[in-house]
Amino acid sequence: MGESRTELLAWLNDLLQINYTKVEQCGTGGAYCQIMDSIFGDVPMTRVKMNAKHEYEFIANFKILQNVFRAHKVEKPIPVEKLVKCKMQDNLEFLQWSKRFWDTNYGGQGYDPVGRRRGAPTDTPATIAPLAPSRGSGGNLHAGGARAGGRTPVTGHRAGSTQPNEAVQNLQAQLREMNVHLEGLEKERDFYFAKLRDIEILVQQQLEVLQAEEKDDPVLRDIQKILYSTEDGFEVPEQAVDEEETF
Repeated sequence: MGESRTELLAWLNDLLQINYTKVEQCGTGGAYCQIMDSIFGDVPMTRVKMNAKHEYEFIANFKILQNVFRAHKVEKPIPVEKLVKCKMQDNLEFLQWSKRFWDTNYGGQGYDPVGRRRGAPTDTPATIAPLAPSRGSGGNLHAGGARAGGRTPVTGHRAGSTQPNEAVQNLQAQLREMNVHLEGLEKERDFYFAKLRDIEILVQQQLEVLQAEEKDDPVLRDIQKILYSTEDGFEVPEQAVDEEETF
């Protein structure tokens, strides 16, 4: 039987000198990377974002973990799509496996977790999911932002009341968080678009080579068809078509 959540968190916090309170926090991927670093000592911890808050950051951490598994021939599938959702059961199972792997492979050598990550912050939020702003709530997402006197309308305050200032600060904080989240989504979109663009260019180049040799490849044609397909009802704007033709 695997260790309980409490036992696993106590082991993890002691090993990595962090302060996780929930197994779900492991879904950022940072802790898994550093567990492997304590065993192998060659994980590029400066590239691991221990305080990741966005799904694209989680995925980047798991990409590093996958590379470590490949380099050391660790034949364990990493269910990235499940783990990055930060659900308790999925991460509990993977953390239990990580602990068993550590028990089997850790050589007892000294390990300085803070030094290995060069003092990088590890303040992963305890209430975790890929970061998303709240909707329709006047409450604050941060600890000091209680909605004291929330029944008083913002425009109907008494003279000298500080509540409007608090409300404005809450809204500004939410706006900043939404902007950060939007920036993360844009980076994630651009990341995957760039990969699709590389695939498109590679397919096109290979098809041109085959065409020059009067040959064809049905698989490449199918890939190209998928890349150029659109959903029903979607129309490419005329300007976008012109720009693509002149590229």
